[in-house]
Amino acid sequence: MNGLPTTGVASDATVDLSRATTYEEWKAAALAHDERSGAAAWRREDRSSRYDFRAIRSRYDELCALKANGDAHALLFLLNQGIHGNMGGMGRPALYARAKFGTKDLITNYIDELAGAIEVVARADETQIPLLEKFQFLQRASLCFGHSALMLSGAGALGPFHLGVAKAMLEQNLLPTVISGSSAGSFVAAILGTHTDEELRALFDGVPTMVALEEIGETSAAEARGNPQLAIDDVRAAIATMIPDLTFEEAFARTGRKINIPVSPAELHQTSRLMNAVTSPNVYIRETVLASCAIPGVFPAVTLAAKNRLGERVAYLPTRKWVDGSISDDLPAKRLTRLYGVNHFITSQTNPLVLWAIRDTGFDESLFGRFFDIYQSAAREWLRATWPFTMRVLGDRYPLNVYARMAYSIAVQDYTADVNILPRRRVWDPRKLLSILSEEETRELIREGERATWPKLEMIRNCTRVGRTLERVMAELQHQIALRATYVHDSREYVEKDWAPH
Repeated sequence: MNGLPTTGVASDATVDLSRATTYEEWKAAALAHDERSGAAAWRREDRSSRYDFRAIRSRYDELCALKANGDAHALLFLLNQGIHGNMGGMGRPALYARAKFGTKDLITNYIDELAGAIEVVARADETQIPLLEKFQFLQRASLCFGHSALMLSGAGALGPFHLGVAKAMLEQNLLPTVISGSSAGSFVAAILGTHTDEELRALFDGVPTMVALEEIGETSAAEARGNPQLAIDDVRAAIATMIPDLTFEEAFARTGRKINIPVSPAELHQTSRLMNAVTSPNVYIRETVLASCAIPGVFPAVTLAAKNRLGERVAYLPTRKWVDGSISDDLPAKRLTRLYGVNHFITSQTNPLVLWAIRDTGFDESLFGRFFDIYQSAAREWLRATWPFTMRVLGDRYPLNVYARMAYSIAVQDYTADVNILPRRRVWDPRKLLSILSEEETRELIREGERATWPKLEMIRNCTRVGRTLERVMAELQHQIALRATYVHDSREYVEKDWAPH
């Protein structure tokens, strides 16, 4: 494309970051840039006013010493004092703004040692730490440390951007198990939640996912005599092609991913729902995605479907219809926190209604940036305060009251997270937002999603390293406990049979 190899690390370290075609190329160019700019030297030095480097250095040295001595009990005691993702402010986004690649080496090394210490405790001999004690510690640590989630915003025709984000994260084994998606983001979330890692890698290899969607779009456009606008039949066909016909519970059992799709009520006095394997296990994913993509005034509202005890497809809440999930809960952070203990959020944000006004919060600590954040917070609070008066004025004036509620819901939401992955381009031609994209436009959006994710991968890796370690070692211990319980059960049955009277 730009005279660069398509695989492997670029041999020319001066390759421009914007021209990299793989993460390996981008990483090599970023490291070379940091060496030239002095950011590499900044990374190697502990000192910075942006975090408590002395506390982290002291903790790091203590961890290293205890690991070197092989003292699992002392490590357990130290870890029981607390495992914090933002100890001494080390999780501040501003610490990732100085260098193109990563942050302070001390922070990265400390996180690596912390994760290593957890593994030492989990694998300690049972003569040192009993299995039950290890498991109870990991449960407490996981509860206190929390979990990460990926939230995919509404996107319209910009949905392929989310695919690029997911592809980049999957290639680095950083895709969280908790994923939400609204509107066009729900389509990508459903793909991620109904396919295993191996299947996703096959889908992303050559991007057959988007090839299938392009074929659907070409057929629809031909049938519409050249009209490039997306129709509800296009959405329905894409869902049927790319998303297996599973319920939320069946999808979780198949992939282990906890997907969440918000839907908004079509009626005035109903409330939005977050559909998932916890709140709505027997609901079908396909109809839920269709509802979350149903833009009011463009696509018709949708009745959800569920599987009954006989395995039959029946209407779910047959008297209610649902529309675009991004209207009421584009990024359902509070609900994810309540359901899964999530306290760290990564968002792929392409909602065209608000993208133009979004800043990557945390990276800009200038006086202007702080004033902008204060202004946005004050504006949201003003809207919340005046909302009851607005509804009293509108009363039962349908459809003005419905549209007012939608506008209010959009205006008061928070559209950023701890890690924000945003496209470089913030303003899009509104005529394109509901159109069928060309093959090149689709592939370019996927590449844009990948390129936007690469600079955030080290921050995601560091912020999720401990949580991912806790999840993995807990799963290993749960397997050991299950095997032991099975062995004890089988042994008891054998003894009872052996001593039974003949």
